[in-house]
Amino acid sequence: MNVLVVGAGSMGEWFARTLAEHADASVAVTDIDSDTAQRTAGSVGGRAVPTDTEERFDVVCLAVPMPVAAVAIEEYAPLATEAVVDVTGEMAGPLAAMADAAPDRQRASLHPLFAPANAPGSIAVVTAAGGDTVAAVLDALAAAGNDPFETTAEEHDGAMESVQAAAHAAVLAYAMAADDVPRRFHTPVSAGLDALVDQVLGGEANVYADIQRTFDGARALADAADELAAADHDRFIELYDELS
Repeated sequence: MNVLVVGAGSMGEWFARTLAEHADASVAVTDIDSDTAQRTAGSVGGRAVPTDTEERFDVVCLAVPMPVAAVAIEEYAPLATEAVVDVTGEMAGPLAAMADAAPDRQRASLHPLFAPANAPGSIAVVTAAGGDTVAAVLDALAAAGNDPFETTAEEHDGAMESVQAAAHAAVLAYAMAADDVPRRFHTPVSAGLDALVDQVLGGEANVYADIQRTFDGARALADAADELAAADHDRFIELYDELS
């Protein structure tokens, strides 16, 4: 299998390495930062290609930020001879772009629900147009210990409003609101929240910003916090009991 990975960040590197190791794929990498492309390609035993490549590949994988996914798909999907996939994190937009740019190719949107450093894990999958090549990609991901599961774009993107946008906003809002308290005062709940803050702040700010831009969720969280803050004793208990 001959694979082009567009985007040499951590997720692109993870996908390239997984396909190289578990599908015996020949991997090429391209990125607007040519030095990053060279480093990533070298780390996975592949090669870097220029962003204006016209070379054809069995599989083209888009591993770019969500805001530029549609543009990247329009440019690179026509280079695929068999399949186009993405690991951008949103599904409705990329799938629509794939259908426009490569209507006669196999197409799937994949969302690893973890940072590459935490692999393996669950991978949401929407297969818009299946076939042997997409199946081989999914088999390679499974062989690496991941758990791909089929869903729909609507179900996935709706879930991301809660499990990403609202969850990240809740952790960051706690970090913004909480004072710097000596560790001896922490409770199990606050210690757990501090650990989540460390985890989120150990990531990439632009990735979290893209998630907030793409998925609703933070506003609902803010409204819920306002409701809790305004609740009297009895109303607070009602809200608590509704969640129990």
